[in-house]
Amino acid sequence: MAIFRSQLQGELLAQVLLAPRAASVSELARALDAPVATVHREVARLASAGVLVTTRFGRALVVTANDDNPAVAPLRDLVLIAFGPRQVVLDEFAPLAGVEQLFIFGSWAARYLGEAGPVPGDVDVLVVGSLDRDAVYDAAERAAQRLHREVNPTVVSAPRWASGDEPFLRQVRSRPLVSLLEPAERNSA
Repeated sequence: MAIFRSQLQGELLAQVLLAPRAASVSELARALDAPVATVHREVARLASAGVLVTTRFGRALVVTANDDNPAVAPLRDLVLIAFGPRQVVLDEFAPLAGVEQLFIFGSWAARYLGEAGPVPGDVDVLVVGSLDRDAVYDAAERAAQRLHREVNPTVVSAPRWASGDEPFLRQVRSRPLVSLLEPAERNSA
């Protein structure tokens, strides 16, 4: 959404406003794949605006939402619409047994990656691995409740995804695709 100063600011706000726990600037920088100094500057801007609160614990600077600021609740709603699907889908699907890779595709991925178009009404999720389909649909329902929009999961096995021979999988690969979890990340999690 053009209302945020930058993509980094929106993603940072999603990490802080939508996450269930506080995070340090270093943790945020790792999660955002951004330099610590850049994240620190953005946190300082948002803290000086009263949106975030920082607390020093030893050498770590811990960041939380300033829920005393009346602007934070509506800001959280905007962040949820614009950047929330990445955070929420990762929160709900990554812990499932058998997930090897996790992606968002379709219109939400296209808008997130800068393709012009209307606001997406749903979020399409591609889950790669060998999973209990009931667990996948339960995760989709939880994500939909949090995001206030439909979440449509598609499950494919790792060999099917790797081969990519099917027309649907070729189409998914050819369009905008937001990677949330790759095999190396799964092994370190």
